[in-house]
Amino acid sequence: MSRFICIILFVLFINQNAVAQQWYKGNLHTHSYWSDGDDFPEMIMGWYKSHDYDFVALSDHNILAQGEKWKLIPKSYAHEQGFERYLAQYGDDWVQYKKDTAGRTEVKLKTLEEYGPLFEEEGKFLIIPSEEITDSYEDKPIHMNATNIKELIEPQGGKSVADVMQNNLDQVYAQRKRTGQPMFPHINHPNFGWAITVEDMMQLQGERFFEVYNGHPLVNNYGDSLRPGTEQMWDQLLTHYIKDGKPLLYGLATDDAHSYHLYNSENSNPGRGWVMVRASSLTPAALIEAMENGDFYATTGVVLEDIQYKAGLLSLQIAPEEGIDYTIQFWGSKQNTGMEKAGMLLKEVKGKQAQYQLQRDDLYVRAKIISTKPKENPYQEGDVETAWTQPVTSP
Repeated sequence: MSRFICIILFVLFINQNAVAQQWYKGNLHTHSYWSDGDDFPEMIMGWYKSHDYDFVALSDHNILAQGEKWKLIPKSYAHEQGFERYLAQYGDDWVQYKKDTAGRTEVKLKTLEEYGPLFEEEGKFLIIPSEEITDSYEDKPIHMNATNIKELIEPQGGKSVADVMQNNLDQVYAQRKRTGQPMFPHINHPNFGWAITVEDMMQLQGERFFEVYNGHPLVNNYGDSLRPGTEQMWDQLLTHYIKDGKPLLYGLATDDAHSYHLYNSENSNPGRGWVMVRASSLTPAALIEAMENGDFYATTGVVLEDIQYKAGLLSLQIAPEEGIDYTIQFWGSKQNTGMEKAGMLLKEVKGKQAQYQLQRDDLYVRAKIISTKPKENPYQEGDVETAWTQPVTSP
């Protein structure tokens, strides 16, 4: 083989590896008229696709977008105008509707099989089947998403909060094993109704993901004077899980969008939180593999150019916006850290890039990036755009 051909093959090899992984933007928690959202799946998918998302999981409560379902449009200006926009965009040939004796409009909802082809494009936009398994214990709401689910899972119930979560986790993993389809569960908004405590989640086997940020206004992301916020819960759980020999717990940011007509901090609107996944392709299998490897970050707006972890060195680089400043914080626990002190600020850097060398006594470290840019339509007034990388441990 000539030297020239060798050089060409080497260049091709380098280029192929350079494009083998790329970042994909996605939301894993969204609702529609199939449950308690207030718009049609087509309108919702159109919003996400037009806002540069690469994938969306429509995760309605205890239902998949299959079979026949009719939606009675509420008698309100916002909902009736929403229907008129839907009808104007898709027309009578697509929209099936009827009027009842009171003059109210009832619309037949399109299934994922029907509306999916309008939006999905290979390598450009993907809709992932999902369900929010919506369960409870006594008066406590216990919700869990199952991403890329193949068959509906009925809420399993249980004898305690932890038992309810474990029973539903087990059902997702059992379906994955039986069908061979990659899928994963994640715990939703633990502080919604103050339903799920750290002590509840400590008992779980197989919990790999939970929502460190959820855009719904009622989920108490920041805790209160008596109860921890979700970031503090994350550090406590990481400290416990690692010491207990369990896999790392990864943090998600999601919209939990329900409201698509009125945009303000009192409504659960789209565009508040998402994940950026570094995967080999825009397929459910590739995305799930990357996420289970921790190759993603959660964000409310901050964009990262790169995250690397090699030989105990965690480094990251921000894709900066002009006029915006950034603070990069490295959080973690030490080997001798007790639960009461789980999660401490190990290092802080002002700038667009930073790195942290794990020390021998570091149990784990994760990065939080805080910008000075106010979050548009925030979860809470005063919020700024923020991102969270996934935790890593000593090699």
